[in-house]
Amino acid sequence: MSAPVGSGSAGGAAAASGSTVGAAGAALAARDAARPRPAPAPALVALAFAAVYLAWGSTYLAIRVAVVSVPTPILAGARFTIAGAGMLLALRLRGRAIAPSGRELRALAVVGALLLVGGNGCVVWAERTVTSGLTALIVATVPLWMAGLAALPPARERMPARGVIGLVLGFAGVAVLVGPDLAGGGPLAGEAAVLVAALSWSCGSLYARRATASVDPLVATGWEMLFGGGLFVLIALAAGSATDLHATPTSVVALAYLIVFGSWIGFTAYVWLLAHVPAAKAATYAYVNPVIALLLGWWILGERVSLAVALGSAIIVLAVVLVTTARVRPHAATPACAPEA
Repeated sequence: MSAPVGSGSAGGAAAASGSTVGAAGAALAARDAARPRPAPAPALVALAFAAVYLAWGSTYLAIRVAVVSVPTPILAGARFTIAGAGMLLALRLRGRAIAPSGRELRALAVVGALLLVGGNGCVVWAERTVTSGLTALIVATVPLWMAGLAALPPARERMPARGVIGLVLGFAGVAVLVGPDLAGGGPLAGEAAVLVAALSWSCGSLYARRATASVDPLVATGWEMLFGGGLFVLIALAAGSATDLHATPTSVVALAYLIVFGSWIGFTAYVWLLAHVPAAKAATYAYVNPVIALLLGWWILGERVSLAVALGSAIIVLAVVLVTTARVRPHAATPACAPEA
């Protein structure tokens, strides 16, 4: 989940894979767009898109495999502590400054808690009972939550009719997905946890737009993962999670996959895309990743794709397309918001 903040209304889905792309990613895109640079080789662009689609689309499968034998706080704590520390170390070795101000660090800690503990933590816990494909589809509603929340004060982004239709369709798609479980006693607690995760990611993403936009996106991501991982370690210690740890070679491989592909390769490829292709193209992962997760769960884990899942997924993907391609306008009377610590 992986993860992790999004540029625009689509970006929160990156957090769903455990990446923390964020408003800082949007700032990077805007900054680099002003610099003339040669067009990248088409093969390199295709490789970057494949990395984003496959790395982030497959994290739900890896989580589902790992959580069978590794408790949620240990799995997420190990993943994000290692991934965050590794990213910051790599940046420092390349001569990058990795020490934000005290106020920025406090903001990064808040974002890490919302995105990774509230967001990814709920997803990992939910996947003990909810299939990876269904989890990914519910997480795909993050852009819808973000768009709806951004219409409230203080941002008050005016959403056009296209976006409103997308919001209504998206939540109707969620109702289609969970409807059979409401009637038949399915894993409702897990599905509710995924909705909480989507809301937490959305709140964290919107907060990050104001509070962490001045921080280098790679540095911000490293600190957010490190803070989130540290919180998970504390939760694991307080809950005595080690007694439920029964790691297997398969779960260790799944954890390594989440660190390397979900938190490093996927994020790095996405930031590279933001700097070399239009942001709207880079954001297409929000439509593609849920479908990849659904297909991988069906193909590898034998997860059933019912009519309700197929119909709900089509509705949600259409809704995300409508919302993320709608042009929003800031409320004219709303002043710029100062970052909050």
